[in-house]
Amino acid sequence: MKRIHAFGLLLFFVLLAGSPLLAQEAGGVIDKAPLYRLAIIVGGAVITLAAAAGAFCQAKAISSACEGISRNPGSAPHIRFLMIFGLVLIETLVIYALLIAIVILMIQWGNYV
Repeated sequence: MKRIHAFGLLLFFVLLAGSPLLAQEAGGVIDKAPLYRLAIIVGGAVITLAAAAGAFCQAKAISSACEGISRNPGSAPHIRFLMIFGLVLIETLVIYALLIAIVILMIQWGNYV
């Protein structure tokens, strides 16, 4: 029952968000300023959320690795290697988010109508 309620709520909000699209006139002149403004907001939100999530995950990984090394000092080289490998993967995801934000911001909106 909870899943049906959650799905219904999601469907309601998707339809609510998409309803302005039905009110547009066909063949009208398209103004690019609101679309570019939205692209700037989305690009900023993507990189902000990715950086925040990446920083939280890196802090959690370092904290867990330090705790694991303090509990078992003999396995420090293995834990350190896995921690550095995990940090590299987390940072790669943040760099991908930066790339996506740059692509969103640098699209020439006037050429893709």
